Amino acid sequence: MLKLGTRTFGDRDLLVMAIINRTPDSFYDRGATFAEDSALDAVDRAVAEGADIVDIGGVKAGPGDAVGASEELRRTVPFVAKVRDRHPDVVISVDTWRAEVGRAVCAEGADIINDAWEGYDPDLARVAAEYRVGIVCTHAGGQIPRTRPHRVVYRDVVQDIITTTTGLAQRAEALGVPRESIIIDPGHDFGKTTPQTLAATAATDQLVATGWPVLMSLSRKDFIGETLDIPEPKERLTGTLATTAVTAWLGARIWRVHDVAATRTVLDMVAAIRGDRPPALAVRGLA
Repeated sequence: MLKLGTRTFGDRDLLVMAIINRTPDSFYDRGATFAEDSALDAVDRAVAEGADIVDIGGVKAGPGDAVGASEELRRTVPFVAKVRDRHPDVVISVDTWRAEVGRAVCAEGADIINDAWEGYDPDLARVAAEYRVGIVCTHAGGQIPRTRPHRVVYRDVVQDIITTTTGLAQRAEALGVPRESIIIDPGHDFGKTTPQTLAATAATDQLVATGWPVLMSLSRKDFIGETLDIPEPKERLTGTLATTAVTAWLGARIWRVHDVAATRTVLDMVAAIRGDRPPALAVRGLA
């Protein structure tokens, strides 16, 4: 069972988390949802297309202009309040590494803190415990937020991911975060080369075997671009969907994506193949 906000999901449910970037410099949409009206339209569209969760971020993950806590708060806190009012039942996640921001967005109705930087601020998990909300525990190879890896070496990248994410998850639970609201994320591209990220992806079943629900944040990322020699993120959808299907079959539970409708279709097809979802129609050969 996975409990996020007011919603409870079964062990075989496959969830879509829609990316809503309140940033002017995001790597994929180049600020298309920085303006509040555009961002609200994107939320409406994502929910209509089948998103279970919307993930709101106020700071670009990669290097770029400095964004202080006050600016991140300005970009996220009022927006979370408006989304909560507009969509009472949608699960709201906020992508931040700062406890100050986490506390403010939880006060406005956020259901998940998406900590993409491996507990860089150790108080962030305490905020999740205080508000009894979910938390995503991500492997980032010990990187400082918004930095790229450089010649990073692991003795065993998969084991490092498992040890780190499960350790963060256990700490969060010990602090008081509900166990059924804790998620782990191998951190595609974060603190990793492309071969390391591919190895982590192939080992999805090993992460699933830890017993913690697994989030895949792989949409249009550099490992796909390098693997297929596709420099432009806008051309990486096919590679993203292929990776989505593989990781769904291997047992992941949540996908953080730019393309909600396409992802929902892929996940529904995987669920049908493995017997978790009946066909929408089954009349062929019966008429």
